[in-house]
Amino acid sequence: MAIGSFLNVVAHRVPAGESIVHPSSACPKCGHEIRNRHNVPVLGWLVLRGRCFDCGEPISGRYPLVEAGTGILFALVAVRLMSDGLGLDDQGLRLLPAYLAFAGIGIALALIDLDVQRLPDVIVLPSYPVLAALLLIGWDGDALLRALIGAAILFVFFFVVWFLAPGGMGFGDVKLSGLVGAMTACLSWGTFLVGAFMGFLLGAVVGVLLMANGKAGRKTAVPFGPFMILGAFTAILGAGGLGDYYLELLRF
Repeated sequence: MAIGSFLNVVAHRVPAGESIVHPSSACPKCGHEIRNRHNVPVLGWLVLRGRCFDCGEPISGRYPLVEAGTGILFALVAVRLMSDGLGLDDQGLRLLPAYLAFAGIGIALALIDLDVQRLPDVIVLPSYPVLAALLLIGWDGDALLRALIGAAILFVFFFVVWFLAPGGMGFGDVKLSGLVGAMTACLSWGTFLVGAFMGFLLGAVVGVLLMANGKAGRKTAVPFGPFMILGAFTAILGAGGLGDYYLELLRF
């Protein structure tokens, strides 16, 4: 949850080109610095009853939701990696830092894309070497080869889609696709299969619902990054098993 609190800062400041280190967190309405005792994840918001201690203006419920959601996602990722034979003293533990980092990166990017419809290079591009280094901790030749191939395949696929229909997605989605491909394929090809295309399915469903409710039209821009991230973690947290089962039926 503490990481989630930091991700709130990242999502607010990075698009504005501000430092994520200085100054300390402050109320966006009155500018008063948030006291340490009020900056405890989730609990601080509850104690203040969702209002600034100094000016009494409402504090968005998104802050505690992101904090709690990050804690829950981290726990789910840990449980997932400790199951299916990836024991506490085995590959699951060695891969855990990489997937927790991917979770944090994904949450930050999803929030920013929802806010400003942009996936900043300052987060996406450094994530490649960071995640690659963390995956090396859980060294497994087959898994790393799958990650490399998965990153290349999904990047090329998204690039082709972007090139043929440039209005359909932004190039930020193309750059993010390599991360999604690597982190899903590292676990299994079934996880890659589900993670690669679940984002399109989720995006299509939400798009249809928005149009049905009159909140969007055919040309309304909808950020795709959050669906890519959601699709990836849907696969990582278990749905990838469906992909593995399907590939097994095909004897792939």
